[in-house]
Amino acid sequence: MRETVHINLRDYQQADIESIHQLLNNFAVSRYLSSRIPFPYSHADAEWWVNSGSKQEITRVIEFNQQLAGIVGVIPGRYENRYCGELGYWLGQPFWGKGLATLAVSDMTTLIFTETDIVRLVAPIYEPNKASMRVAEKSGYHLEGIAEQAIFKDGQFFDEYIYVRLKAQKRL
Repeated sequence: MRETVHINLRDYQQADIESIHQLLNNFAVSRYLSSRIPFPYSHADAEWWVNSGSKQEITRVIEFNQQLAGIVGVIPGRYENRYCGELGYWLGQPFWGKGLATLAVSDMTTLIFTETDIVRLVAPIYEPNKASMRVAEKSGYHLEGIAEQAIFKDGQFFDEYIYVRLKAQKRL
C-alpha cells in the first residue's frame, strides 16, 4: 500500500524565487508549458513572477515536505467568459511520479469552485503530455474535445486536448 502524500497550496514568498528559477530552468519541465513561460527561465523571470505576474491570476505554490514542488493556477476569463477559467500547473522534475500534481489540481479546483464565481475550468494539454492528461482525468476532468494542430511550439504543431470540469453537472 502506498503511503499517504500531503501537499499544501500556499501564497508566494520571496524565498520561492530561487526554487522557481531552478525548477523551471529545465527543458523537461517547460517543454509542454505555454511559451508565455520562457525557456531558458532566468532568475529575473522568477523575480517578476513572484512580485508581479502571479498577482494577475489565481495561483498558488505547491508545497511538499516544506519545499516548493511546483505551481498551480487559474487564469479567470473575461467578458462573456468571465465564469470560466483556464487551469495550468507544473511540477519540478524531482517531484514527478508522486501524485502531487493530481492532489494540487484537485485542491485548486475545489478552491476555485468554493471561493470564486467560476463554474467551468478548462485544462488545455498538448498532445504528447500523457502524464498531464492522466492528472486531469484523475482530478475529475473529462476530455471535451481535441483541437487539431492548434499549438505551434518549438517548430512543430501539436493537437490540444481540452479537458473540462464543471462546478455542477448539467440537469437533464
